[in-house]
Amino acid sequence: MRVLHFYKTYYPDSWGGVEQAIRQMCVGTGRLGVDNTVLTLRRDGPARIDFEGHVVHRAQQNFEIASTGFSLGAIDKLAHLARQADVVHYHFPWPFMDLAHFMARVDKPSVVTYHSDIVRQKNLLRLYAPLKRRFLRSVDAIVATSPNYLASSPVLQQFADKTRVITFGLDKAGYHQPPAAVTDKWRARFGGRFFLFVGVLRYYKGLHILLEALAHPEHAQYPVVIVGAGPIEQELRQHAARLGLEHVHFVGAVDEDDKIALLQACYAMVFPSHLRSEAFGISLLEGAMFGKPMISSEIGTGTTYINIDNETGLVVPPDDPPAFGAAMRALWDDPVRAADMGRRAGARYQELFTAERMALNYHGLYSELAAV
Repeated sequence: MRVLHFYKTYYPDSWGGVEQAIRQMCVGTGRLGVDNTVLTLRRDGPARIDFEGHVVHRAQQNFEIASTGFSLGAIDKLAHLARQADVVHYHFPWPFMDLAHFMARVDKPSVVTYHSDIVRQKNLLRLYAPLKRRFLRSVDAIVATSPNYLASSPVLQQFADKTRVITFGLDKAGYHQPPAAVTDKWRARFGGRFFLFVGVLRYYKGLHILLEALAHPEHAQYPVVIVGAGPIEQELRQHAARLGLEHVHFVGAVDEDDKIALLQACYAMVFPSHLRSEAFGISLLEGAMFGKPMISSEIGTGTTYINIDNETGLVVPPDDPPAFGAAMRALWDDPVRAADMGRRAGARYQELFTAERMALNYHGLYSELAAV
């Protein structure tokens, strides 16, 4: 069975949560006999690469409007690759993708993984809404990434009759034990107790909330390590400096060995995302996979499907620095409770969020669509 994935960015150019999800889908279903291909955009570099057992075709991006890449070459490429596929797998949102679907006259069974509502571009959303509705009506199946998101998304509620839930999953075996020198380096720098955030530094990640929580004298002593780069990195660094947060450490983007070492070494994960653009939280799931207690906000998305309040961690109201700080204090002051939550987080990962489980569910969906 041949499956074509279509999304605006992918490895090696971008390492965000959607890209990680597509990667896990391709690798996991590949083990079940699916021949996966990814079509994405590029600004430079080769037009085709091989990545972890699947082929990535990269059409030249011509321009970008409101974070939406456009590529005339991608339309012809989509038409060509779709003819060779048994199922076309789209990853929403990406307005150009909707347009390309119709312009390429794709006539194969199709599924959309609905990664997120469009939250920020309200005015452009009004213009895009008719195309979005037509596109979602035209596909054969839609996948929500958590029951929370299906229940809380007005868009998904319009298509509930053809929407099912398949949560994302991670393959822990792919997270190799880092060299001892890497682990020792981070432990020597930060010690054995620190909170960890991992992610692209974007507006919806709520890191300003975390910084403001730490500005309170009661919370200023908690070491926090922030892993990642992104468009608001300098703004956040400057904000931390203004607040005098000497215990907040921005380490930038790191490689896999460093990330795994930090995930293993940290005391707990902090994930202050406060807007629905954070539809799931792959790095939050990484924390659960490594048995770490978590602190997140209730935004009606998959973050609270991963992190169950008072079971796997603590969940606080969004955009509430005092509540976030109080949750950090509660975990910091009670290591036994924190460890118990971490063990339950690891058990929940094993029950619901393995890559094997996700791959089996997508393989079943592909088989169902291809048989119609």
